[in-house]
Amino acid sequence: MAKDDRSSINPFSGRKHYDTVNDDKFLEECYAEYYTLLNKVQIADNTPQGQLVNSVAVNLITAVETFLKKINRYDYVEDYYDWEFHLVLEDTVNAFCMPGGKIVVYSGILSIAKSEEELAFILGHEMAHALLDHARTRISAQNTQNTITTASFLGSFALDLMGLGGLGSLTRAAVNVASVGSQFFLMNPWGRDHELEADKLGMMIIHWAGYDISGVPDFWQKMSNHSSNNFDFFSTHPSDDKRIAGMKNLVLEIENQKDFYSRPVMEESPKSRSVNQIETSNSLQTKICTNCGHEEDASSIFCTNCGNKFEVESKCPNCGYNVDLEDKFCTNCGFKLH
Repeated sequence: MAKDDRSSINPFSGRKHYDTVNDDKFLEECYAEYYTLLNKVQIADNTPQGQLVNSVAVNLITAVETFLKKINRYDYVEDYYDWEFHLVLEDTVNAFCMPGGKIVVYSGILSIAKSEEELAFILGHEMAHALLDHARTRISAQNTQNTITTASFLGSFALDLMGLGGLGSLTRAAVNVASVGSQFFLMNPWGRDHELEADKLGMMIIHWAGYDISGVPDFWQKMSNHSSNNFDFFSTHPSDDKRIAGMKNLVLEIENQKDFYSRPVMEESPKSRSVNQIETSNSLQTKICTNCGHEEDASSIFCTNCGNKFEVESKCPNCGYNVDLEDKFCTNCGFKLH
């Protein structure tokens, strides 16, 4: 299934994620890297540990697919996520899940993740990155950053050609500073947000699969002892103290949550929004920009985030939400309209 054949609204976050990549080329390159890696390593799928990885992965994938079927969003993974998983014999303490569902677990991580529950969290976390399209979002953002930087450099050299060399030099200096700033103030914080999102959805996935999530904070404490990460600013991962505190809160939140199906599970909690935001959302009907996913008042003519003009809207027959006439999917529930 092509990317354009499914709703662009992520069923877990309820948002349209930033995406500028060519889908076919993107997945082709991801899969090529995956199989190139597998051709260079020793695969241990038939060992007891490899069979455990297989069993846990199947449990988690089944839990995800069952959840999506319950909310009528199986289109998100059907004929698109080509799940595959392998245990690789290598001392590296790591695991990853590529876009499209290609999973690799390095045997070194099993020296720390010694129980089925702990392995489930590692796999659930990595699967969450893929299901939330984090790699695609990050690459799109990086491409946009590079395009802006390149355009600014070209502009600075144009100033040189116009005889304004001093101004051109100043522009190039400013671009260099802006590029560094975007790395630390934009790209890195975005990466930390992605890690925390993957923690949350990963814990939900293993909870849906029937695993006990109460030991996840202690497990991450054990992981942090292996490779401490106490400095938040210069890292794409959150500091261990912040992450562990968040996990402890998530255990209580997830174990006490009764309804996972009536709204996106990664939707912003009302507790994290201001009183004014809550009052506004309660008193005014809103609509979602089909170009960038930004939420606006129902009376808005233009999106204040990207400038896209709202067209005449009709109602989704599944949830009654306002949708554009040319929409293929409802931007609220993902229901296929045409």
